[in-house]
Amino acid sequence: MRAGRSGIRDNRSRGAVHEFMTERAVPDSRLSVVSAYFTTFAYDRLRTTLDSVEQMRFLFGEPRFLKDADNAGLVPPAFSFDEAGLRLTEQIRQRTAALRCAQWIRDRVEIRSVKRSGLLHGKLIHIDDGRRPHALLGSSNFTINGLGLGDAPNIELNLIVDSDRDREDLLAWFDELWGDKELTEDVREEVLRALEASYAHAAPEFVYFKTLLHLFGDFLTDQAREDVLIQQTAFEQTVIWRALFDFQRDGLRAVLTKIEKHGGCIVADSVGLGKTFTALAVIKWFEKRNRNVLVLCPKKLRENWTDYLAANNSDMNPLREDKFGYTVLSHTDLSREKGRVGDIDLARIEWGNYDLVVIDESHNFRSASRNKTAGGRRSRYERLMDDIIKAGLKTKVLLLSATPVNNDLSDLKAQLDLISADRIDGFTDLGVPNLGALIGGSRRHFSDWAKSGSRDVSQLLNKLPPALFGLLDGVTIARSRKHIERHYAASMERIGGFPKRGAPESVFANIDSQGGFPTFEAVDSAISRLELALYGPLTFVLHEYRTLYDRGGNFDQANREKYLIAMMKIGFLKRLESSVSSFRQTMDRMMARIDQRIRDLDTFDATASIDAPAPDDLELDDELEEAFEVGGALKYNLAHIDRAAWKAALMRDRERIAALAAEAHNITPHRDAKLERLKGVIRAKATNPTVNRDGEPNRKVILFTAFTDTARYLYEELLPLARECGLEAALVTGDGCKATFGQTRFQDVLVNFAPRAKRRASMRGAETKGEIDLLIATDCISEGQNLQVLVSTQN
Repeated sequence: MRAGRSGIRDNRSRGAVHEFMTERAVPDSRLSVVSAYFTTFAYDRLRTTLDSVEQMRFLFGEPRFLKDADNAGLVPPAFSFDEAGLRLTEQIRQRTAALRCAQWIRDRVEIRSVKRSGLLHGKLIHIDDGRRPHALLGSSNFTINGLGLGDAPNIELNLIVDSDRDREDLLAWFDELWGDKELTEDVREEVLRALEASYAHAAPEFVYFKTLLHLFGDFLTDQAREDVLIQQTAFEQTVIWRALFDFQRDGLRAVLTKIEKHGGCIVADSVGLGKTFTALAVIKWFEKRNRNVLVLCPKKLRENWTDYLAANNSDMNPLREDKFGYTVLSHTDLSREKGRVGDIDLARIEWGNYDLVVIDESHNFRSASRNKTAGGRRSRYERLMDDIIKAGLKTKVLLLSATPVNNDLSDLKAQLDLISADRIDGFTDLGVPNLGALIGGSRRHFSDWAKSGSRDVSQLLNKLPPALFGLLDGVTIARSRKHIERHYAASMERIGGFPKRGAPESVFANIDSQGGFPTFEAVDSAISRLELALYGPLTFVLHEYRTLYDRGGNFDQANREKYLIAMMKIGFLKRLESSVSSFRQTMDRMMARIDQRIRDLDTFDATASIDAPAPDDLELDDELEEAFEVGGALKYNLAHIDRAAWKAALMRDRERIAALAAEAHNITPHRDAKLERLKGVIRAKATNPTVNRDGEPNRKVILFTAFTDTARYLYEELLPLARECGLEAALVTGDGCKATFGQTRFQDVLVNFAPRAKRRASMRGAETKGEIDLLIATDCISEGQNLQVLVSTQN
């Protein structure tokens, strides 16, 4: 409806409030206004009209307005900072507007205010043009958006009063309030002082500190609030709080603030800054409020978290007095519908009943793909999103990863979606109305920069949307060791400094000291000729039965077997690179499995079935492992297979694998050239040790290998050398541990290898009269372990 046909002024389709004023406030008019707020910008927009009036009486309906020096919510910002970039707006002209407004008030305006907050709610504009009165009654305040002057004005509800009697009554009502000295007071000079402060020239120092306040005011307020809560809840008395360094305590405060404001946080501090202990402090904060907490971690890191649980009653738990009670599950448990994890029955667990979920190594959830298979079995990511985060309680999310982005910004988006519960507008309060659009645009800018061949990072940063940095600042904490060294001198004094990484040294060793083993190229050629028919039974399924085993989908059975065979071949070469012993054992196991399958075919029973091959003996990354899990178990009916063709292919493979195994069996430990080179490295470290900051000799050596076979082989072969050099040795694999000193439990071994980093002195049952110097391990300790001792690491 057009404004002329309606008495409503709504700053929308029925006309704006400022139009009512400019049309009726002719020169020498007298105005009486009631409003909770007043801004100089509203005056400045209407000054042509207002400068010509004879008098204006302004009654503040909200005294709190006068006590707020900035009234930031009512004043247009100096700039807008959104996905489009930086844009200057009106506030750049504030000083001039304030000067003009102050002079206008001195010349023509009287100002009073009610004394009690929340008492007067009405809004009124009364105009006497000398001939007749006009009045507008409703909701509009005397502000840019209240009067309909802004780019995005408020939708108001105001009504033009068209009755002479009512207009006179409104003015009488105004006069009664204006003249009531018990109810109102003169605040004209107070308003003028506030205006003077806004247009007076400020000292550079004041401008600097004012800028800092605006930049960090919210942060300081939040930090002060968290400090009060920490004191009120006696959180400072917890063991975990006392164990934190200053930089970890600051990190904790920031995490709690981000979780409270935005529903989650990504802690992406560099390796070695104690993300696990920071997370434990967050968990304790929630547990002190009787909240349920779930920890999801890689399977190999499970003990990192379970060791702190009160239920284990471990004397090796340095935080036992805090009595942690969170639930610990592995990432892979999300792929299971039933079974048990310790005392937890996965079929009966209430997934939606957690107030906080902590995800260790959260980059493993960088893929948000759904419905990978024709059967529709859900991925781990889907299970996490649908059953834990979206279902039941409103779940907060804490993500831990030193590398939240591995390959692409889509890795980051998948993790941010966990925080926002998959809501596209989940970060609107951080200036991101559409997360997908922001990440998509950022990816395109990165792609264009990469294609340009430039390596100037500043060019990339200038192209990325400013909203991306605002988002990251809002929900992430990412500090480097250099940052800690620069800003936390007291903590660094306690720590003694971070280990300095030496330059890597590449050692090239032959396989056979006598030169009899085939070249790597020859072995590669032999492996490439393998059919590995054991892992591709679908190839031999008769045509009429094929659809029973391969129903299509993005990762169907044909692709599963194809990729499995390719990975097995790569795995054989990786094992040879690791050690000739591991390669030999793998070839022996392959022959045993082929022999078993041939026996199955020779003793054919029309009702017999066999399981689809599994990727055994392979070390898969999380995405591939999940892909095979999603495929599920499959059984082949031998009656549906061309058994003669399959047996022939198996026999060809066996012959080739047997030849490789025979060559590997010729290489005894005495002929293992790589082993001999390794012994020389260990002997040199033991004979000429480095010295730690306390002047003590440090003979620590870690031997990392990808394969358990190699780790066991090295442990057995290096034990005599360790005894000769006076070194205590230990073996840590996913299948178990061995040690020449202390208990052979996983955490005991690590504590005895790095007693200072692991706080062994605070553990009641710890053995303290010795240390492990030689640690042989698989990648079960490659993540989430604090082993920061001056150490030689051999891969």
